[in-house]
Amino acid sequence: MSSAPGPHAHMPSDVTRKVGVFDHFADAAARFASKAWFFALCVLLVLVWAPSYFVIGNLDTWQLIINTATTIVTFLMVALLQNTQSRNDRAVQDKLNAIADGLADLMAAQAEHTDTPQLRHDMLELRESVGLEDRESTG
Repeated sequence: MSSAPGPHAHMPSDVTRKVGVFDHFADAAARFASKAWFFALCVLLVLVWAPSYFVIGNLDTWQLIINTATTIVTFLMVALLQNTQSRNDRAVQDKLNAIADGLADLMAAQAEHTDTPQLRHDMLELRESVGLEDRESTG
């Protein structure tokens, strides 16, 4: 067994740095929404909305305004943040897979060199536990 990564292993150098327009927007929105001042702005919005009842005068309209605004913002933010989180999860998983693949290849090379059955067994267990054999064979 060679010490090179498997044929379908995703190495960090294999990951493209190209990010689409939506992904850039989602990243910017995630950075924007994660700031303390954004939370303060949301609290301020509620503090401004609360006494607006006296200007609006109708309880149903007053409640509809905040319910509609928060529903729309929540819906959009969930979509944007899910995009960012999914890409981050994939990137972390690719890095962990590359580390596991490299370690398994190193263990295999060392097991062949030293003829250590336990090391070979551990290498096979590592590859099986992280699904390297399945991922590489189904490419």
